[in-house]
Amino acid sequence: MTSRHRSSEASKGLNSLSPRRRTVVKAAAASAVLAGPLAAALPARAATDAPAFLHGVASGDPLPDGILLWTRVTPTAEAVPGSGLGPDTAVSWVVARDKAFTDVVAKGSTTATAASDHTVKADIRGLEPATDYWFRFSAGGTDSPVARTRTAPAHDAAVAGLRFGVVSCANWEAGYFTAYRHLAARGDLDAWLHLGDYIYEYKSGEYAARDKVVRPHSPANEIITLADYRVRHARYKTDPDLQALHHTAPVVAIWDDHEFADNAWSGGAVNHTEGAEGTWSARKAAAEQAYFEWMPVRPAIEGTTYRRLRFGRLADLSLLDLRSFRSQQASTASGSVDDPDRTITGRAQLDWLKAGLKASDTTWRLVGNSVMISPFVVGSLSADLLKPLAKLLGLPQEGLAVNTDQWDGYTDDRRELLAHLRSNAIRNTVFLTGDIHMAWANDVPVDAGTYPLSPSAATEFVVTSVSSDNLDDIVKVPEGTVSAIAAPVIRAANRHVHWVDTDRHGYGVLDITAERAQMDYYVLSDRTSPNATSAWTRSYRTRSGTQKVERTYDPV
Repeated sequence: MTSRHRSSEASKGLNSLSPRRRTVVKAAAASAVLAGPLAAALPARAATDAPAFLHGVASGDPLPDGILLWTRVTPTAEAVPGSGLGPDTAVSWVVARDKAFTDVVAKGSTTATAASDHTVKADIRGLEPATDYWFRFSAGGTDSPVARTRTAPAHDAAVAGLRFGVVSCANWEAGYFTAYRHLAARGDLDAWLHLGDYIYEYKSGEYAARDKVVRPHSPANEIITLADYRVRHARYKTDPDLQALHHTAPVVAIWDDHEFADNAWSGGAVNHTEGAEGTWSARKAAAEQAYFEWMPVRPAIEGTTYRRLRFGRLADLSLLDLRSFRSQQASTASGSVDDPDRTITGRAQLDWLKAGLKASDTTWRLVGNSVMISPFVVGSLSADLLKPLAKLLGLPQEGLAVNTDQWDGYTDDRRELLAHLRSNAIRNTVFLTGDIHMAWANDVPVDAGTYPLSPSAATEFVVTSVSSDNLDDIVKVPEGTVSAIAAPVIRAANRHVHWVDTDRHGYGVLDITAERAQMDYYVLSDRTSPNATSAWTRSYRTRSGTQKVERTYDPV
């Protein structure tokens, strides 16, 4: 989610684009354009031309017997990300039970090439379940940083507990990623979930912190080509706090719209002008390629991010892709939110999700969900709050008070899914959500209009943004001002909402036992400071068998 001002100023933005900006940048030509700004952003390297690991290392998608490892090697000075330059380079990897690498359990090698932007992945198997490992890469006599990772519990293991960091919406220009640093410092995470908007696509200055650029990203233009997306991913991977979290625990990531363009759908995006910015199919393909090159994510069904991971008998995690198959967001031109021919998941993904939830034999069924599934009526807000909220959510500022980018815009899919949960007595389904730049704790009612008489089919924990503007930032008032006014009104109109904080930035920690799933919400003191502190603010849980959220007064 973002302020959607790009759509209202599309013609002005396009008029400012240079002819070069409107074309696909070829790799050889891109090197001259990209080398300067990106090289300036990279850590200093030795005067020798030895390979370097400037973007850290990472791991992801833990399995009981394996883990996916990732890095990017810079083989020569000119081989900057997106350039298409640089020689094929042998890269070896080693995995050990100890940080000193005295007990090596796996090792191997691969080749980094310009065709994959010198990124490499190693999908390691044959490991022990629920075990900490350390790993590193090497190239040309240079070692990468050492990182910790962890495998998932065995398929049938009786697991006492799981703990995940939960984050979403990290906008480079809007602030620092101290949320990542505070999660890394915990040292107690089995993994961390990134629920989308790992990067943002905007040109420099278009979407920052209350319109102020805290730190400029690269490239300065809106990212459109494969080279652009590669450079933007690379810029993010230079952040020390992001590197620290990747070095501490495996990530489980899904994409949302800004990995592509604002309010993306299967055939386009609000922040894409067909023709002037090339074809959507070419841009989407470029974004997907860069994402899978730069993220420790296994390409799943049809090369998307929907897939399922299991953590013993305690929980499984269904991860959704709510961009690749969705119909265009509803409007007067594209149809009603209740149109049964419109979809947010696509038929195949919805069937896959339903089948997986029904077949699950774990205590908890977690769903990694990039946009909010709980109904949200905003029309009861006063005009002075509704208009900035509409700007944040991308709603018409006069007219339909429904966020059509969320499940609210695709009510037939939601109705079918919730009915499936109820008719099959599927319990303990918890949606984990980002996108909306606010923190929420919700029941997910079958019929919001009659709730609480209508049953709750699931629960939902929504985390706020790491750094992207939220409601007080748009209104430009002190933190907490808007939430104090808006939260009671939102809750009065949405009785299934137990809590909402419209104003603060931070992250969540999800702790799961057989008895309950609890989300602890943490907030940052100042997203624009690299030294921001973190503080616990609230906790909510759902107890097994209840399908309802309740407040609890201590973090785990």
